[in-house]
Amino acid sequence: MKLVLKDSNSYINKRLTADERDIPCLDVAWHYHSQFELLYVTKSTGIRFVGDSVAPFYPGELVLVGGYLPHLWRNDPEYYKDNNELRVKTIVIKFLKNFIGEDTFKNSAFSEINDLLDISKFGVSFGRSVSKKLHNELMEIPHLSPGEQSIKLLDVLYRLAKVEDKTLLSTSDMRQYTLDKPDRLDNVIRYISDNYAREISLTEIADIACMTTNSFCRFFKKMTNKSFTEFLNEVRIRNASRLLVQENLPISEICYAVGYKSIPNFNKQFKLIINCTPKEYRYSL
Repeated sequence: MKLVLKDSNSYINKRLTADERDIPCLDVAWHYHSQFELLYVTKSTGIRFVGDSVAPFYPGELVLVGGYLPHLWRNDPEYYKDNNELRVKTIVIKFLKNFIGEDTFKNSAFSEINDLLDISKFGVSFGRSVSKKLHNELMEIPHLSPGEQSIKLLDVLYRLAKVEDKTLLSTSDMRQYTLDKPDRLDNVIRYISDNYAREISLTEIADIACMTTNSFCRFFKKMTNKSFTEFLNEVRIRNASRLLVQENLPISEICYAVGYKSIPNFNKQFKLIINCTPKEYRYSL
C-alpha cells in the first residue's frame, strides 16, 4: 500500500472525470492526488483508510475526499484471492475546485458548497439515507456529456452541503504535499494490514521500516497521527466490527480472529474505539 502522489497529468486539461467501475478488487495503494474525489460504492466490502481514520465500508458508502488527503479502500481478503468471482462496483468522480469555472465557489451563492469542500480536507462520510436519495444522480453522471456532468455534480454537491447526516473522518489535517519516506510507510501499513490477526511486536514492525524502535515511533506518529499500538488496535477493532456485521460467528471467535488473546482486552479496546461493547454493537444492527 505505497503512499503515492497520483499523476494529475493523466487528466490532462480535465477538471472533472467520472467513471463507473466494475472490477475484481479496489486499488491497494494508499495514495493522494490534487483532485477532490467523490466515491460511491454500490457493491463491495472492506476497510477504509482516510487520513488517520480507519473504518469498515459496505455498499452504500459515499465519501468526499479532499485534495492531497491520503486514502485507501481495501477489500476483504477474499477479493484478492486467485480465481476470485467477487466484483466491486463503484462510481468515482474526481474534480478540481474550478471544474465549473474560476472562483465560482467564492460567490456567496455557493458558500455552502465552498464550506463542504473546505471540510473535505478531513474526508466526509455521508449516511446511507443520503446515498440512497442520490443514487440515481450518482449512477447517471458517468454517462452524461461533459457539460451535463458539471451541472449534475454541482447539484449533487449542493445537496450534500445541505444534509446533516455527514461525518468528518480524519481527526486532523493529514494532507500531504511532498513524499516523506513513502516506501517505509507503504511497507509498514501493508504489513499491518496483512498481519494484524497475529502478534506484531514494536521491534518487528520497526525492522520492516529499517529503523530503530525510537525513530520508528516518532516517524509513525508524525505520518499517521497515531502510535503504532493505537493504529494496530484500530485496524483490529474495525475488522472485528466488520465481522460482527458480515459473519454469524461467536464474539470470542472474532476476538481471536483479529489478533487478541484476551477477551477482556478485546472488549476494552472495542468499547474504547466503537463506544460500545461487541455484544451491544451486534444487537444494535
